[in-house]
Amino acid sequence: MISDRFKGKTAIITGGASGLGKAVATGFAGDGANVVITDINTEAGLAVVAELKSSGAEAAFVSANVGKSEDCQHIIQFALDTYGSADILVNNAGVSIYGSIADYALEDWQKTLDINLTGPFMLMKAVIPHMQKAGGGSIINIASLAGLRCIPKGVSYCASKAALIHLTKQVALDYGEYHIRCNVICPGLFLTDMVAEGFDQTAKELGTDLETFMTTAFQDLPLRHPAYPEQLYGTCRYLASDDSAYMTGNEILLDGGTHVLDPFSVCVAKAAVVLEK
Repeated sequence: MISDRFKGKTAIITGGASGLGKAVATGFAGDGANVVITDINTEAGLAVVAELKSSGAEAAFVSANVGKSEDCQHIIQFALDTYGSADILVNNAGVSIYGSIADYALEDWQKTLDINLTGPFMLMKAVIPHMQKAGGGSIINIASLAGLRCIPKGVSYCASKAALIHLTKQVALDYGEYHIRCNVICPGLFLTDMVAEGFDQTAKELGTDLETFMTTAFQDLPLRHPAYPEQLYGTCRYLASDDSAYMTGNEILLDGGTHVLDPFSVCVAKAAVVLEK
């Protein structure tokens, strides 16, 4: 059953062919929005659109690389040509190439910034004039808890996500008078297919099963489990709707309470367990 919550609105989701982006696109489609999915994976993107259309939703796909200026312009124009508006923009596409600074390749640094930071910059730059003419809009940037906390060998990923958080606040400040709201979600660990595959491999290397590994890995989190892709959409829906009409420039942590943990206490507890063996 498709609701009319966003009927007549157009939602653009980058990186919408899989993982978190697919979950967000599916959510907006189910709430009646015209959904524009963009991704570099054309085959997967078209498959998502076909799936949404089979359920009675309205969706279209445009193949694009958000790291390229001309592609970003094309994405927004495609939405306008296809549905006549660009009301909601979800900057979800991202890349993570791990390494430490001394041995990190400059091309990997540049690629990460191009997609994680410059891409959202160019898409916002392209869509904001149209949102101004339309009387407003909602921009939702997907950063990461890693934009607020450092992770091992996350030199470019953490830097790009931290900058995206601050860029969000700058856009919120500069365009609030035009009723354009800009907020950022900082997810913790979400159990996408890719993450699950990685955990499964790690579990096998440790001689255990995925369920046991997951239970052990998340025992220190307040909620005791990772998030699932579908759970990201609820926050996106709120930020895109009039329910959050007075909310802009906010960073929302969606991390199962990870941020409330005292790392030193966790380290001490783990040290005690190791030393007892």
